[in-house]
Amino acid sequence: MRSLYSGVAGLKTHQTRMDVIGNNIANVNTTAYKSQSMTFSDLMYQTTQAASGANPTTGVGGVNARQIGLGSKTSAIKTAITSQGASQTTNDPFDIMITGGNFFVVSNGRENFFTRDGSFYVDGAGNLAMTSTGYNVMGWGVDEETGNIKQDTVTALRIMSTANLTYPPEATSKAYIAGILDKNDTDVTSTNGKAVNLNFYDKLGYSYTAKLIFKQSTDPNKYSLEFSKLLDSNGNEVEMTEEQKKAVFGGGIPQTQERATSVKLGDNYDWDANGNLLANNKILVYKNTGDNAALYPYRTSADQSTDPGALAKENEEAIAQIAKAYGYEGSVNEFLNLQIPVEVESTDGSTATKNFSIEDIIYSKDDAVKDITLADNPGASAESPGRTYYGYDVEFNGDNGEIASVGGNSTTFMAKLNLADLGEGFTNFSNIDMDLSQISMYDNKGTSTVGADKGDLDGLGTGRRLGDMIGVSVQNNGMIYASYDNGMTKLLGQIASASFANASGLERAGDNLYSATLNSGEFDGVGVDITANGGYMSTGQLEMSNVDLSSEFTEMITTQRGFQANSRIITVSDTLLEELTNLKR
Repeated sequence: MRSLYSGVAGLKTHQTRMDVIGNNIANVNTTAYKSQSMTFSDLMYQTTQAASGANPTTGVGGVNARQIGLGSKTSAIKTAITSQGASQTTNDPFDIMITGGNFFVVSNGRENFFTRDGSFYVDGAGNLAMTSTGYNVMGWGVDEETGNIKQDTVTALRIMSTANLTYPPEATSKAYIAGILDKNDTDVTSTNGKAVNLNFYDKLGYSYTAKLIFKQSTDPNKYSLEFSKLLDSNGNEVEMTEEQKKAVFGGGIPQTQERATSVKLGDNYDWDANGNLLANNKILVYKNTGDNAALYPYRTSADQSTDPGALAKENEEAIAQIAKAYGYEGSVNEFLNLQIPVEVESTDGSTATKNFSIEDIIYSKDDAVKDITLADNPGASAESPGRTYYGYDVEFNGDNGEIASVGGNSTTFMAKLNLADLGEGFTNFSNIDMDLSQISMYDNKGTSTVGADKGDLDGLGTGRRLGDMIGVSVQNNGMIYASYDNGMTKLLGQIASASFANASGLERAGDNLYSATLNSGEFDGVGVDITANGGYMSTGQLEMSNVDLSSEFTEMITTQRGFQANSRIITVSDTLLEELTNLKR
């Protein structure tokens, strides 16, 4: 009874098909699961009579072979591996879905596996890994010299290494000043000038503020750009010598600005015949009768200290008192830079009037004024034709209001803060090239909008503080970038993908993993950029199972009916055998 064995073969085959359907339905919610389908084939045939050909001599025709089938068997179990599953939104940045036919490459440390399951996380060692198995996600690192991805043999992607958790600081190297400098602005025309603050960073990431000043000359189209002081992040003034302040702009070379100013003693102040400064007819500053006859130590009759340190401090206090007497309280440097006409005698005995700064006169910096004191000239008052300053002259075109020159250069309108050249205490700074080409001198109703900003017009050279990592993002090509709270981003690596000529030839290894086989093609160890094949990665999404329940239930019905029909074959065959055994009754 061959039909018995045919029925048994049919039952086994339909049972296998039911196993495939059951596995599909069981994995209907498995991430990136690829459904399987089974096909049947007839098992084999028993030939009871071979086929014969036609006989042309007798005219007898040919006879077909007589074959009896012996049932069915499993022909193939195919995986719909190239069928894309629907997307499921998770909003987790480390959940990644592949669109296309490629696979993620993961490793257990000994061998590589391939998966479409993009549910990843960062483990305790900082590696990107599968959440289900902990296998490391493989990719390419960054070339330290070029900063680009180096596509070489895939390695584990360690994105949370200590080096990646922070972004190093950088000193500001460029800046620009832009806006309107209105010549009728009262700040611009005042003695103190128009203040502009430049915020920048040193090499260690500390922030500083350089206070710069624009001062108008007698010609309203000409201005000076000067350095005032340097403040740290707490608003405290950084200690600098006067020589260092002068060297910040223009290399310490003094400039002269035409600026008519009255130098006049205030009410209740006067100089006596001995060169002492009087306040309300009382001596406020005593003249030093020592070798430095032009110095004005501030001392009382009860305190005749000769200690050099004390003398230097007394000099500062004395100069401050003298500046206050002339109306420059709090602006000592501006007072010292004022020029006044002094009548000096030349070597031939003739006399001529020359302009000297008050600083030259007080400290006898020029031999021509060595024996002249401020009490001698200007005395109570004088007209100052100008002032000495350290910085850049800035000139505008009076016809169109555009900038015409900076430091005498009418081509490139650049100035430089020479902070790095100041020596000890300033080695962490970089010199800052400042672009003044965007300044204009337009009528803005007496209000200036001029301001300074770090970096050039393209945003380069801004410098930065130390940055802490605040986020990680994955691009559609698998490149992983870290973002930092100092505004910077850093390329950490790229997730590699694997492509196979026959993806259906991959062998399932469980846990949503596949292994390469001879029929799928070997993995070359390098992988491919997913965008090379037109695919891409999407973050915050996972690929769902591609199981179609309606199709599976239909297949289940036909399988059930097939199984029932084969069972009937066995039942009927058994009845026939029973009739045969009953013949002897």
